[in-house]
Amino acid sequence: MKAVAVSVTDDDVDGKVKETLASSIYDTLRQDILTLALPADGKLNIRSLSERFGVGLSPVREALSRLSMEKLVTQTDHRGFKVASLSVADLHDLFHARISVDSMALRQSIESGDIAWEEQLLLAYHRLSRTPRAASEDNRLRSPEWEEVHRRFHVALVAGCGSRWLVNISGQLFEAGERYRHVARLAGKSRIKEDEHKAITDAALAHDVELATSLLASHYQKTAELAELSLAGKS
Repeated sequence: MKAVAVSVTDDDVDGKVKETLASSIYDTLRQDILTLALPADGKLNIRSLSERFGVGLSPVREALSRLSMEKLVTQTDHRGFKVASLSVADLHDLFHARISVDSMALRQSIESGDIAWEEQLLLAYHRLSRTPRAASEDNRLRSPEWEEVHRRFHVALVAGCGSRWLVNISGQLFEAGERYRHVARLAGKSRIKEDEHKAITDAALAHDVELATSLLASHYQKTAELAELSLAGKS
């Protein structure tokens, strides 16, 4: 068999470099937005971001456009980009959707999940329970390690539902909810001593659908209530 020559042009190389840069900038900005390192409604000046990352304007614009598609950034004519707003109305809408979607996915996981799902859920909870929730005594300094195992726990809860769409939507709602959880964290209102995750895990593994979904809804509602109190305190 003859080797097929592949021609790589300078434009191809430049395009891949720009795409890589844009992805790196996107990942950093996305994390900054979710954790409130970039505050809600804050302006995102393309030139300033270009200087921060030491890149041209094009990769920054591409990263901001991707974030805009995820509703983490908003764009207005002649005014550029800014971090998406946080509001009580959006909080209620988001957590209502999250409770609805995750309750459905958890119900289906309990009803159709196999032993492998149960094992993964138990392992995810074990890792979560062994990871310190915060990096400071007042719970205001975030722990990226805990945030990652926390995310994996909530993924594991719904992973047995058998629906790729439900799992993906659940993940999107989780990440949108992180902004509000960080609002409560920064206001010192996190529930660091409460282990609601264990109660949810126990009910799910016991195949008690009604109790598990009720506990999950209550878990989300408490987070929403703390975030709402924190938002009210800022206004």
